[in-house]
Amino acid sequence: MYAIIETGGKQIKVEEGQTIFIEKLIEDAGETVSFDRVIL
Repeated sequence: MYAIIETGGKQIKVEEGQTIFIEKLIEDAGETVSFDRVIL
């Protein structure tokens, strides 16, 4: 199963347990974050 999230003006396909790189987040590398804009 996957989801499409929107962050930093981009849409990204993500899957459970996947590690992704997002350019414009304030959080430190390795931290868990939540996204409000889930497209699918």
